[in-house]
Amino acid sequence: MDPSRRNATLPDLPAFEPGWVWLVGAGPGDPGLLTLLAHRALGEADCVVHDALVGEGVLALARPGAEMIYAGKRGGKPSPSQPDISNRLVALARAGGKVLRLKGGDPFVFGRGGEEALALARAGVPFRVVPGITAGIGGLAYAGIPATHRDANHAVAFVTGHMAGGDAPDGVDWRALASGGQAIVIYMALKHLAAIATELMAGGLAASTPVAIVSRASTPRQRVLETVLGTVAGDAAASGIEAPAIVAVGGIVRLRAGLDWMGAMEGRPLDPDPLGRDAARRTG
Repeated sequence: MDPSRRNATLPDLPAFEPGWVWLVGAGPGDPGLLTLLAHRALGEADCVVHDALVGEGVLALARPGAEMIYAGKRGGKPSPSQPDISNRLVALARAGGKVLRLKGGDPFVFGRGGEEALALARAGVPFRVVPGITAGIGGLAYAGIPATHRDANHAVAFVTGHMAGGDAPDGVDWRALASGGQAIVIYMALKHLAAIATELMAGGLAASTPVAIVSRASTPRQRVLETVLGTVAGDAAASGIEAPAIVAVGGIVRLRAGLDWMGAMEGRPLDPDPLGRDAARRTG
């Protein structure tokens, strides 16, 4: 098909007006996972205020000449405060720029996008929110792990593994989550894996519960560690797996044996019955 005809079929997207801030999700890392609105914003923004989790491939799509402003927040390292970031967005918009606030994953899923949007609202700055693919769904999918599967779970809990200052979250009832018997997907959990695993087992999850850690999901540096709850902290430390990482706990991890499509592309065989359902039916 003629590329010009293909482009003509794109929807009529909203204009990125001067003085506006677009809060945009950049997805888990692969530039191909950007939305059409995110791609448009990158091509038109005067300044891009981005965090540490936005991949280089995504940043490379910014308009030539756009001002690139790093506003990453990484545990244990000097970083701008949240009020400083919000005030910067307000100032840039009031100066008449098209301001793109680019955040890894989805801005409203553990991305503090809600805080920034409220700050813009208080300042009277117009904004648009452009959702992105969160790592708890897209990152797991790139590892061959579905967030839900009717033979494995009927609910999924998305939980943060640390507070803004890096401490273990004190507002999460891990034991209650464990007692629900459903899949648990934990963001930013590597630092507190031992404590989290202990609480989940105290809540009733077996030490043999499958766990997967997906590091740098959907990027060329993606790495996946499969283990079990009882040894996850030690295994993670021994493996040297690094943040940013997403952690999946529960039966959904078993499905990776049959759904690791990236591994299949490299020639690794897939198990068509990873949960053993067909075998059970044959012997039942």
